[in-house]
Amino acid sequence: MTTIQHAPSAKIRCGPTVHRADTPPNRRRGGDIRVLLSPASVGSTAGFMGTLTLEPGEVVTEHWHPYSEEFLYCQEGDVLVTLDGEERRLTTESAVHIPIGVKHRIVNDSSTTATFVFLCGPLAPRPELGHVDTEPSPGSMGAQ
Repeated sequence: MTTIQHAPSAKIRCGPTVHRADTPPNRRRGGDIRVLLSPASVGSTAGFMGTLTLEPGEVVTEHWHPYSEEFLYCQEGDVLVTLDGEERRLTTESAVHIPIGVKHRIVNDSSTTATFVFLCGPLAPRPELGHVDTEPSPGSMGAQ
């Protein structure tokens, strides 16, 4: 393995520590999504990272990323993940890689809460270009 070392031209500054409780949830696609580390919160340039909590019956609606791949780690729970129409189980301490352009949807069809950590990168040129929704948001469907 080769390691490339670059001499820093200036002192490297690390971003702040971010706590989940201090990060407001985004429920637009369903569940409790909290982006913890991002260009806005810590000045990241390669991607963003956060958590997802899905209560029993909750859904993250189908969408895809035109610029980013996603790494999704199930910290706890048992959910149904659909990737370009292929259904599979994601269970406690398992992970899945979602390549750029793959439509994905997550359904907590179990009776317990599911928690995840996700990482997406590289970044889209602008935040509004990062996701393409392919089904209505849970709020517009009338039920989760």
